[in-house]
This record gives sequence, C-alpha cells and structure tokens, in this order.
Amino acid sequence: MTYFVYILETMNNKTLKYNLLVKQFKNNIYTYSLYMLRNRMDADDATQEVLIRIWNNIDKFNYSAAKSYIMRITHNLCIDFLRKRNLLINRELEITEDIEESFGDESTESNPYLVMQMKIATQKIKEAIEKLPENLKSVFVLYEMQGMKYIEISKALEIPINNVKVNLFRARKKLQEELKIYESE
Repeated sequence: MTYFVYILETMNNKTLKYNLLVKQFKNNIYTYSLYMLRNRMDADDATQEVLIRIWNNIDKFNYSAAKSYIMRITHNLCIDFLRKRNLLINRELEITEDIEESFGDESTESNPYLVMQMKIATQKIKEAIEKLPENLKSVFVLYEMQGMKYIEISKALEIPINNVKVNLFRARKKLQEELKIYESE
C-alpha cells in the first residue's frame, strides 16, 4: 500500500480526502478530457462533473484503485459528452502550449528554423493522434500521455488487459504509418 493510499484511508475528514484526491488527479482528468473532447469548455465541464462525482462518492472510495476509478469516470463522461453532441467525427483540437512543451526542447528555442520544425512536427503528431479511432486513441492517450499502466487502463476502460496491449500496438502502428507519410514530404 502506498503512503498516499495509507494517508487517505486513515483520514476521517471528507474534505481533506477530497482535496488530496483532487490535487493528485485533476491534471490527469483535464488532460484526458481535453484530448477526448477537443474543446476546452467541454473539458472543463467534464472535469467539473468528475470532481462532483468524486465528492459524492468519497465515502465509498477504494483508494488503492483511485486512479483507475477516476480515469474510468472521466472516460465514460467524455464518451457521454461525445455522444450527446454528435462529435465523434471531424472534431478539432486547439494547439495548447502544454502539449507543445511536452515535445519541445529548450536548446531549440534559439534557432527559429528548429522552433518552426518542432511546431510542424507537433501539429503532425497531434493530427495523427486525432485520426485514430476512439478505442485506439483512448488507450494511447492513457498510456503515453497519462502514464498509466496496462492494468490501470484495463480497469479504467473496463476492457481486458490483452485488448489494451493490442489497441496500444495498433495505435502505435497507425501513428507510425501516418507519420511515415509526413517524413517523406
């Protein structure tokens, strides 16, 4: 049992438990929501709804599986948002500074050519991720962007662990194919 889980389980104060969970997972919730919904306002709404659900269920929480549980709630809410708004096709994601920074390197900032190349590469990578089918994109984002383990993704998306591995492999393969086209340009 991790120290974080031990602290949560031994606390009696609902507000303190909630604050610790929010502090630990709010960025994961928002980032995943933004990738899935491709709209900052919808990601804000989904994040807020997840936080409300955490608050409402704080007393029933299994803290050792908190990350999987929270990401499953987030994933399901994002799917609900997409279904309600019929945004499963042709959605657009704004370029965010956070995403660009994850691909950037401080040593390139002094070279305008490299800065431009990094921006183009970042855009191509994001476009390739956007083209992935939802099942592949979900697994890819959770594994590569959120740093979740196979077992956590399996629990969060409620799919067998072998499906997680296969979907991640297929997502990487599709991205490779898509980006190979960019490389030849």
